[in-house]
Amino acid sequence: MNSGVLHTMQALAASLPSRVLQPEQVLFEAGQPGNSIFCVLSGSVELSWGDASFEIFGPGDVLGVGALVSDHHLRHGTARAVVASELIEMGREQFLFAVQETPMFALELMASLERRLRRLED
Repeated sequence: MNSGVLHTMQALAASLPSRVLQPEQVLFEAGQPGNSIFCVLSGSVELSWGDASFEIFGPGDVLGVGALVSDHHLRHGTARAVVASELIEMGREQFLFAVQETPMFALELMASLERRLRRLED
């Protein structure tokens, strides 16, 4: 659980849209354009790729970060709720605002990406 990112996104929650997903409901599909990231508030979301690889994201985890890096980002995987889940959605403008107001947010997000990469290597 990445409590730093979760706390920052919860503090911004009043200005960010939330999404409630039912079990098996798709958040986004591989190949779709993406322009926002998602932080899991509750529940869990599976991100899967075509080769049967997948990751599970739980409370405090952030997915879809590639959308903040490039203007014409296409999603690499398909994200679907494993159980009923609530997520906060953050677009590029909100991300830039969060980083400006709370510089540690960028470091927390990078730390979460590092942990994710380490998990994938194991």
